[in-house]
Amino acid sequence: MKILNLYAGIGGNRKNWGDNHEITAVEYKQEIADIYHDFFPKDKIVVADAHQYLLDHFKEFDFIWSSPPCPSHSKIRNEAGVGSGQNKPIYADMELYQEIILLMQMSKMKIFKGKYCIENVIAYYKPLIAPQEIAKHYFWANFLIRPLKIISRGHMLSNKELMKIKGFEINDKKLLRNCTEPETGLHILDCALGKHSQQTFTY
Repeated sequence: MKILNLYAGIGGNRKNWGDNHEITAVEYKQEIADIYHDFFPKDKIVVADAHQYLLDHFKEFDFIWSSPPCPSHSKIRNEAGVGSGQNKPIYADMELYQEIILLMQMSKMKIFKGKYCIENVIAYYKPLIAPQEIAKHYFWANFLIRPLKIISRGHMLSNKELMKIKGFEINDKKLLRNCTEPETGLHILDCALGKHSQQTFTY
């Protein structure tokens, strides 16, 4: 398949996808794109605004994964951080919903004929469009994602423990914490391909 991996980061969701697909990864920061390239040299890497790239190129792909920035939606950031005075209030970034609406509508109209999955954190508000809640995250997709239980995402673990969970040898806790677990990424791609086995992963 031709796969578009938006807001690619260092490639947590992509890690277990293998090399049998034609993958285009879009990442805004050159230094992070360089790290992604080190891990996945066969992928086409585009340093660009993922939000605009989606609008310009969505029709070219069979499967689209998008992970827009999550801090402005985060329940943890808002309830714990803002509530305690540690973080300042910020507007929720509505580009998330722009992408959901775009792909929902293009799919409905059959302008986009592939599968898509948009991922984000559990929000501090009731989602404006109902998601599927899988593995402690929200997913908006045009296919059913089978249950997948993640006991812990490991945010409070040491960098060494996070490297083991995420499967990347990189000394950057923030990048590791921002990664979707590779098992989750593979599970969702398998669901998009019609492989519906239910699995449980415990960390």
